[in-house]
Amino acid sequence: MRKFGHHIVGIDQGDLVLFSDFEDGGEMWTGEGPRLTRHRVPFAERYKVAPVVQVSLSMWDIASGANARADVTAEQIDRDGFDIVFRTWGDTRVARVRVAWISIGAVSSDDTWDL
Repeated sequence: MRKFGHHIVGIDQGDLVLFSDFEDGGEMWTGEGPRLTRHRVPFAERYKVAPVVQVSLSMWDIASGANARADVTAEQIDRDGFDIVFRTWGDTRVARVRVAWISIGAVSSDDTWDL
């Protein structure tokens, strides 16, 4: 459990399309090549320390006739941003993916003194 003490808690959020591979025959749709995509997300404001980040699929469009396999995670979390990483494998063919995210952590304010 993370405790914030007297700090102001900041919450940032977003929703972004990671890829749309069916339009151009990309690797996620063809099922060939690396089946991983990484996207750096900057926070609107710098946190005092690395925040807690939660990511989730908010939309995915997959081909029928195959297993639905997906792994979406937040990696490389720091005070300024994080990476959204989406992976799939096997015969899964993914046309497009949108990911929602939220970050929660301590932020500075005009009333905060750093000594």
